[in-house]
Amino acid sequence: MYLAGICFITDQNICNLSFIEMTRIVLDCGIKWIQYRDKKNTRRAIYENAVDLRQITSEYDATLIINDHTDIALASDAEGVHLGQDDLPLKEARKITGQKFTIGISTHSIEEALEAQDTGADYLGFGPIFHTNTKDAGEPKGIGALKEVKKIVNIPVIAIGGINTENLASVLDAGADGIAVSSGILKGDIKTNIKYFLDSIGRVRS
Repeated sequence: MYLAGICFITDQNICNLSFIEMTRIVLDCGIKWIQYRDKKNTRRAIYENAVDLRQITSEYDATLIINDHTDIALASDAEGVHLGQDDLPLKEARKITGQKFTIGISTHSIEEALEAQDTGADYLGFGPIFHTNTKDAGEPKGIGALKEVKKIVNIPVIAIGGINTENLASVLDAGADGIAVSSGILKGDIKTNIKYFLDSIGRVRS
């Protein structure tokens, strides 16, 4: 299970590529963690897309996490689910999935981060670190809050929200275990963006 580096979050609002097309491109460029986020389609369509994406990620030995839908994550044989604060509570999701299934939680404060850890999250997404137009995620938390969260939790912390080639270094310096990126990859030249992200992470960890 891959819970570090870059988590690519799918988003059809940013580009004209299909979920399949954008996923193949980022996997070809070396990303190994995909989060399928789809806020528009029916649950049936989301399930069918999840099955297709699972087949693709299997070809690349990559990790697939489904956003929001625990049942679809299980039915599509994904490795895990990522839950928001308004989704099924982690404790209840764990009853359905069992202990070996990966569950990530979106958190926006130190209190939520501690609760996610205490209730058994495998990793947490923390943010938004910077302003983002991808989704309505509230006020930016900033680098200082990211550093504080890293001090108090012992599970992987994935920074999310407005991360791009210009501010990536500050996020890595703050100690994030990984970054979750959508528009930072999909806007502009996808392959160039990914190369920058991967090279930067490689330098920090070398």
